[in-house]
Amino acid sequence: MTTATQASETTAPTPSAPTATVPATTAPAPAPARPGPPPRPRPTALLAATGVSTAALLLLVALGTVLHHPLLIPPLAASMALVAASPQLPLSQPRSVIGGQLLSALTGFAVLAVAGPGLWSAAVAGGLALGVMMLARAPHSPAAATAVIVALGSPPFWTFTGLLAASCVLLVAVGLVTARATRRAYPVYWV
Repeated sequence: MTTATQASETTAPTPSAPTATVPATTAPAPAPARPGPPPRPRPTALLAATGVSTAALLLLVALGTVLHHPLLIPPLAASMALVAASPQLPLSQPRSVIGGQLLSALTGFAVLAVAGPGLWSAAVAGGLALGVMMLARAPHSPAAATAVIVALGSPPFWTFTGLLAASCVLLVAVGLVTARATRRAYPVYWV
């Protein structure tokens, strides 16, 4: 036998009598880190998103002035903010911007037809719009406000729906042009 083998045999632990176990005191697990606010955007990204959003909304105002119909409604400002600042989010994709806005408007008109205009109808329309968008896999949170606007204001169906569709297509088009110019990925998906 070699000395290395002898040493390992002599140092091998021998079974011993059972001993009482002392409960180990464990330190509490550290709390998971809370997420903080998003990092500050680079100055160029900040300026690009702000400029593009402002330009798109001014374009809606200009086109609305020419058509003698207001195209800029608050939900479209929120839609453009999503497209310009967070083009990778599912809420910002063309399917969600266009589909979500149109589905919400249709939901608002359906509630309007059943219950008439008013605050109660607006609340129901806004809530139902979320379910309709989720079911269609076109989530777009600003669009819930479009359903509210329809149920409160009772706009003419064809005029409102047509102008809303044109406005949404214009916002998505601005997002596409901006993405090409800034080499960002938009849209992430179409359908």
